Amino acid sequence: MSTSIGAGARVAIAAGSRGVRDAVPALQTLVTLVRQAGGSPFIVPAMGSHGGATAAGQRDVLAALGVGEETVGAPVVSSMDVVTAGTSRFGAPVWVARDLAEADAVIVLNRVKPHTDFQGPIESGLVKMLVIGAGKHRGAAEAHRLALRHGFPAVLEEHARLILSHLRLLCGVALIEEQHERTAEVHLLPAAEIIVREPMLLARARSLMPTIPFPAFDCLVVDEMGKEISGTGMDSKVIGRLEAGGKAAGQPRITRIVVRDLTPASHGNAIGVGAADFTTTRLLAAVDRHVTAINCITSTAPESGRLPIAFERDVDAVLAAAATCGAASPEELSLVWIRSTLHLEELMISTALLAEAGSDPGLEIVGKPFPFPAVDDGSLAPVWGLGDD
Repeated sequence: MSTSIGAGARVAIAAGSRGVRDAVPALQTLVTLVRQAGGSPFIVPAMGSHGGATAAGQRDVLAALGVGEETVGAPVVSSMDVVTAGTSRFGAPVWVARDLAEADAVIVLNRVKPHTDFQGPIESGLVKMLVIGAGKHRGAAEAHRLALRHGFPAVLEEHARLILSHLRLLCGVALIEEQHERTAEVHLLPAAEIIVREPMLLARARSLMPTIPFPAFDCLVVDEMGKEISGTGMDSKVIGRLEAGGKAAGQPRITRIVVRDLTPASHGNAIGVGAADFTTTRLLAAVDRHVTAINCITSTAPESGRLPIAFERDVDAVLAAAATCGAASPEELSLVWIRSTLHLEELMISTALLAEAGSDPGLEIVGKPFPFPAVDDGSLAPVWGLGDD
C-alpha cells in the first residue's frame, strides 16, 4: 500500500533494539524531514518481545540506546497492541503493531546484516523488522513458530508481503555498517522495492562483516556479550556456533568459549549465553531470567538461555576452558581474546598463534608478548589499545 505525507499526517517511524551505531542521528534526520513535509512524527518500538514484552520495557530499551523525545525530537509511542494484517498461506494470522497500522504513514529504519541463526536471501534488516519487530510479542512468537516448520526465509517473505499491503508504508531506510561498526552506506527504499532489493544489500553487508582471522583454535575469551552487540549476545557467524546449545555452525572451529560479562544495555537479556562453555558469576548476577526466558521462548530457542558453568574469578573460567580443550601445555594453547563479536579490529592472541598471525598479510602484530593479564584477585585486565597512536 503506497502513501505520502500530507499536512498534519501522523507518521510512525519504526525503531528497533539492536545496537545500530547511527540510529539516533538517522532518526533525528527522519523526524526533521517528516516535519518539513508537514507531518507529525512519532517513534514506535519495533522489537518483538524485547524489553520483557511490555510497553514500558520497550520504551526503556530505546532510552538505553539513546532514543527518546529529547534526543530525536519526536515522542516515543509504545504499546504491545497488534492487529491482523491478514492470513498467510500457512493458515495463520499475521500480526502487526496497532500503532503502525493506524498511522497515516510509516517509515522503517534498520541495519541490514547477516542473521545469527539462519541463512537466506533476506536475513536481518527491514523485512525482519516489519515481520518480527513490528509484530510485537504476538507476531514474533507466531513467526518463529511457523519458521520451525517452514523456515525463516519463506515466513519472512510471506508475512512481509501481507504487512506491506496492510501498512501505509512510505519507505524503508537501510543502513549498512563496516567492520569498525561505522555506517558505510545508507539506502532509501520505496516500499515496493524493499523485498526485491534487500538481498543485494545483505550481500554487500556480508562482504563488510568482521571475522576472527583464525579457522580453528582452542579457546575464545569474550569480554562482553549483549543485545546491542548481536541479537544473540555473541554473533554466531563470528564465533562459529549456533546460539542454540552452542552447536557448531561453521568456521571458526572453537573448542571452548568463555564470556565474562553482560552489557548494561541488554537489560538482563542474556539470550545466546548458551553458546558459551564457561562464564562468571558476575554475568549470571546481571541476568534477568524472566526477560531472557521471554526472548528465548518467543524465538523458539530455549537452549539459548542455558547457563554455562560459572566461576567467581575470571581467571578460573579461563583455566577451566584451557583444561578442557585438549592442549597439552600452556605453550600449546591457542587462545583468542576479543572485546565483543562486534569489536574485532583488535585481538589478543596466545603465542601459539603468533606464527599463523605473522603469515597473514591482513594482520598486523602491534605488540610484543606479555604475561597473561590476570591480577591478584583473579580478575582479568585486558590490554587493549596497543596499536593506538
